[in-house]
Amino acid sequence: MRLRFVKGTLECDAEEGTALPPEFLWDPRSESYRAPASAYTSFMRFAHHEKVAFDDEARKYVELPLVLKVRPEPRPYQSEALEAWTQAKKRGVVVLPTGAGKTLVAHLAIEHTKRSTLIVAPTLDLVRQWYDGLKRSFGEEVGLVGGGEHDVRPLTVTTYDSAALKMHLLGNVFGLLVFDEVHHLPSETYSLAAKHSLAPFRLGLTATPDRTDGNLTSFDALIGPIVYRREITDLAGDFLAEYRTERVRVELEPNEREAYDSARAEYVNFLRSCGVDLGKPNGWAEFLMVATRTERGRKALDAYRMQRAIAFSSTRKLAYVDHLLSLHRGERMILFTQDNDTAYRASRRFLIPIITHQTSVRERSDILRGLEEGRYGAVVTSKVLNEGVDVPSASVAIVLSGSGSVREHVQRLGRVLRKREGKQAILYELVSEGTLETSTSQRRREHLAYQ
Repeated sequence: MRLRFVKGTLECDAEEGTALPPEFLWDPRSESYRAPASAYTSFMRFAHHEKVAFDDEARKYVELPLVLKVRPEPRPYQSEALEAWTQAKKRGVVVLPTGAGKTLVAHLAIEHTKRSTLIVAPTLDLVRQWYDGLKRSFGEEVGLVGGGEHDVRPLTVTTYDSAALKMHLLGNVFGLLVFDEVHHLPSETYSLAAKHSLAPFRLGLTATPDRTDGNLTSFDALIGPIVYRREITDLAGDFLAEYRTERVRVELEPNEREAYDSARAEYVNFLRSCGVDLGKPNGWAEFLMVATRTERGRKALDAYRMQRAIAFSSTRKLAYVDHLLSLHRGERMILFTQDNDTAYRASRRFLIPIITHQTSVRERSDILRGLEEGRYGAVVTSKVLNEGVDVPSASVAIVLSGSGSVREHVQRLGRVLRKREGKQAILYELVSEGTLETSTSQRRREHLAYQ
């Protein structure tokens, strides 16, 4: 019996009717049994238990004599996380708050496992951070896949996009997969990065595992269950900065209230007349489809945008931001918005740099370096700084607008929690009273960190 890796799958040339793990199904095209590459561990356990002899032609990953050249002393919870992952047969998810040192846990896991390793990160910024950190810690050459690079080495970093596209070719050359910001993994496309790999050892890292679609059960199949978890409240003070959160409710100006109510009524009345239920999974897509067909529908869509714009950047909100910038003069601040329009409006009004998805990597790095060095006192961003940003000196977060996502809100708090001597972090959440933001604020604060 031979086991081969073929384009993201495992092929076993056993005769039809042979007892194999349930993932293996008969493929009449090749007259063999076939399974996703991720079933490799299941097959190995089955073969060991049943004492089945076979030739393993699938595995191409190698053992690496990796030793950390730079070894910070692990904090107790980092050692506990590594131990919990090891006890779970080196498969599973570690949940630690932003700033708690998930990267060191990964470096320790790589050293402990000593197998060729692929690190998967959601953005090129994070890929670069992992690349630099691995070279510094292990003193080894590190491969890069993605962003125009295709250099595969025993220790390689890639993006989720590249991993999903190329794992059917690379899925047998790595024994350990590390998924940073692993909450991205369960999506239909990104999950291919896990399914097309035979790596028996898998580590997921995140500060916010919860997904808006509630799809957490697939973690077990793709990478393993949550094996260790600590919240912001567990580590604040000792290992993260002390912090407080403050929700500030602001009233609309009379003319804004009139415009908001009018726009809101036009939008809601259209939804009711068309029978569109935004609570359904495809409700928003249905609204867009219906709205673009008629003049009244297009006006309703414009009304929706107007009510959002009024709530997101009302006159009194911006005035309060002005007050906060003055109050915290000398500190490093990050302003978060829900959309680019609000971010640009704040950038122009307060003369502070802006970072959006359109900002080049070079410019983004220069802006963040300027914030860290004190050349800038504040930056404003839409969503791109929600994760993967390391600005230890930042101590004030101002949420000018945002979604109802609990994960997003916790990530924004995490941006200012890096420990520093004498640091007191604070997150301000500005909410336009009597608007859609009232319920949005309630939803996103449903986390222990805000209670």
